[in-house]
Amino acid sequence: MYMRKYLILSFLFLLPFSSIAQENNYFLMLKNKKVNVRYGPSFDYPIKYVYRKIELPLKIIDKKENFRRVIDHKKNSGWIHISQLRNSHSIITESVKILFRKPTKYSKPLVKLGKGRLLKVIKCEEKWCNIKTGDYSGWVMKDDNIWGIVN
Repeated sequence: MYMRKYLILSFLFLLPFSSIAQENNYFLMLKNKKVNVRYGPSFDYPIKYVYRKIELPLKIIDKKENFRRVIDHKKNSGWIHISQLRNSHSIITESVKILFRKPTKYSKPLVKLGKGRLLKVIKCEEKWCNIKTGDYSGWVMKDDNIWGIVN
């Protein structure tokens, strides 16, 4: 009886910490065409570099007050003010991908997408994402060669 209460109490105590650990495993994207990345979580820190690509997906790896520490698909990291970020609806190809008309490998291929291509996500299913890029829209397979989606 005592052991059961101990296990329940320890589970309830550890539950909030597990949600904190998972909280940093998400993506946001840039809201503006020009976004400053800083060395630390304050406007007092100098600018490390500047992003100039709107809707670029970034992985959140830490947070402090109104700043988020981000990492991009090239493994660059720094701090960005939360006002410069929004919910992510974009992904980047990390290898050559084929855009299909329907969510199956047996569907008609539409175009070959190069490495580093920014794709706007319309919706994602279990193994496929419906995307739009330039004049094309279709489906790409979700795998390890896409940056911007938590699997």
